[in-house]
This record gives sequence, structure tokens and C-alpha cells, in this order.
Amino acid sequence: MGIRDYFRSVETMTAEQVRDFLDKHDPGEYNLVDVRQPGEYRQQHLPGALLIPLAELPDRLKELDPAKPTVTY
Repeated sequence: MGIRDYFRSVETMTAEQVRDFLDKHDPGEYNLVDVRQPGEYRQQHLPGALLIPLAELPDRLKELDPAKPTVTY
């Protein structure tokens, strides 16, 4: 991943669009990433979400399958 990857435009989705996407796809078909802090994740998170706090994201990208779409919240 190069520096330019951090400045690409990304698609945004409403909460309703995310719910629809998750309902129509099997969990193995996408990466679901929660970028909040561990305490927030422990309080509540979407089932199957992988916790990768935002500050750790650049170092942990290898944990995600680049061939799958990624939903981040």
C-alpha cells in the first residue's frame, strides 16, 4: 500500500445501505472492520466485525483480504 492509497476517494454508504449489503452477502464474502476503541467494541459491535482501531489500521491491513469488499465503521 502506497501513500496515494490513503487519498483515494472511497464509497460511503448509509446505515440502511450497509444493513442491506450485510443481509445480501454471506460473512465470508466481505471484510467487516470496526475501527473504534476496544472499550466501544466491547460495549457493542456488529456480529463478525474485526476490531482494528483506526490508529492500528495501517499496520494491520495484511489481516484483510484485498479481494473482498471492506465495510468499515
